[in-house]
Amino acid sequence: MEKNQEIEYLLRIADSSLVMGQRLAEWCGHGPILEEDIAMTNMSLDLIGQARILYAQIAELEGEGRDEDFYAYRRDVFDFRNVLLCEQPNGDFAITMARQFYFSAFLVPFYHALTSSSNDSLAAFAAKSLKEVNYHLKHTRDWVIRLGDGTKESHERMQTAIDALWMYTGEMIEEDNLDLLAKESGLGTDLYLIAESWNQMVSSTLVEATLTQPESTWMQSGGKRGIHSEHLGFILAELQFLPRAYPDAKW
Repeated sequence: MEKNQEIEYLLRIADSSLVMGQRLAEWCGHGPILEEDIAMTNMSLDLIGQARILYAQIAELEGEGRDEDFYAYRRDVFDFRNVLLCEQPNGDFAITMARQFYFSAFLVPFYHALTSSSNDSLAAFAAKSLKEVNYHLKHTRDWVIRLGDGTKESHERMQTAIDALWMYTGEMIEEDNLDLLAKESGLGTDLYLIAESWNQMVSSTLVEATLTQPESTWMQSGGKRGIHSEHLGFILAELQFLPRAYPDAKW
């Protein structure tokens, strides 16, 4: 696998974590209860921390003297490779929990598989991050069940969230040429096997939550190739404002 392809593959993982982390950070100070405000902030920090580790690996691989700040703050929308699910707006609490549940249900088997990556740094990253994403999955799964099997209103809100975000889930588990190259080289893994684990987790959770699983239909995609919704531009405008306005500032 060529160096630029390896960088592209790592960016997909890092960018998805960064953007999802930024979305969760928007809840800071606005959570429905104090404990949940803290929980979402901690998940945000976990995801952003994961992105930083991968950006540092990418910088080392590129060898151009960049650091993780460059990848977060100095790239434009079409340079990002996150899946579209991660950039969708927070909406209400049900939307946020459903979005994070879908993502975490993917990350757990994905990171578990990456612990066997031929890239020792990526394997070590996956092993370290697995504990964090396991917590994210447990936490959000509990909320999907709690709201789905709760009151009439909470059930309706969670069902609406599950339905609204379903069209963005397919991109995480679809394989393109880069995914195939990563799998063949040993860097990545077989996304079809990840899809099986993801489907089992989602299906069993929705049954327990008394929610109806949406019918399989066409899926939105493009984020992994740099084609994004309008939402990512607004995320980056907020995320990148300070370092772009004061490029020589030191923290």
